[in-house]
Amino acid sequence: MTTPAELLRSLARTRASLDGEEVTYWWTGDVYSWSPDEPYQRVFGFEGVNVARLIQDPEDGPDAYRLLTREAALYLDPVTRDILETWQDLPVVHVWNDPANQKWRPFPVPTTRLGDQVCFSLEIPLTYPSPLPVAQYPVHSAGDTYKALELFQFFADRADLAGTAPGVPATMSWTRMSPWLPWMARGPRPGGLTYHCRGRKLSSSAEVPERIRAYIADHHPQFAQAPEKWSEPNETSWTYFRRLNPPA
Repeated sequence: MTTPAELLRSLARTRASLDGEEVTYWWTGDVYSWSPDEPYQRVFGFEGVNVARLIQDPEDGPDAYRLLTREAALYLDPVTRDILETWQDLPVVHVWNDPANQKWRPFPVPTTRLGDQVCFSLEIPLTYPSPLPVAQYPVHSAGDTYKALELFQFFADRADLAGTAPGVPATMSWTRMSPWLPWMARGPRPGGLTYHCRGRKLSSSAEVPERIRAYIADHHPQFAQAPEKWSEPNETSWTYFRRLNPPA
C-alpha cells in the first residue's frame, strides 16, 4: 500500500468489494446535543445500515471507483433504544438517504498501522448553501449555510489486505458534528448535535438486526438493496425534510 492508487484499492476492499457485490455496513451509537446554555445531553440512540455496490468509474479508468449506496438510520429512545416516532411532541424524521453516492479518485488515503490492523481515516468537512434557507424555514433552519464535519475510520486486518479477496472484513467508527436536525424545530438557537457511532461490515444482509430489517421493509423496502446505477444529487436529511415540507 504505497501509491495513491494502491491505497485507494485497499480502502475500496475494506469499504466495499471490488467484484461489485452488495456490501452492508451496520452501525449503532448515540447522538448528543451541545449548546452554550445547556449541559451536554444524550438525546437519541442511533442505528442504521448502508448498502453499497462498488463499480469502476467509466470516466476515469481502472484506478477510480463509484460507490453506489443507500442508507437508512433510525433515531432511538436514548434509554430504552425503542424506535422513536415522536420527540417532544414533534414527528421524528428518520434518515432515508437515496442515493448517498461517492466518486473516488486515487489520493493519499490517511492510514495508520495499529499492530495487526490498518486504519483508514476519512475527514469530510462540509460547507454549502443550506437546502432550507432561513427565510423559508425560520423554525427548522439554523442558517443559510450548512456546515458539518464527518469523521470516518475503517479498520481491517493487514493479513486480509495482503490477500487477494475482492473484499475484506472490517469494522468502522463514525463521528459527525452538525446543526440541529430540521424536525427538531430549534431555528437559529445556538448549538447542534454530535453523532458517535461504531459498526462493522456484515457477512450478509441477513445479519442486519431484525427490527431494523422489519422497519425498512414496512416503510421503504428499496433500502434493503444498493442502487444499480449512478444518480445524483445525493439525498440528505435536509433535502429529504424539504421534500416532505416544500416551501409555501
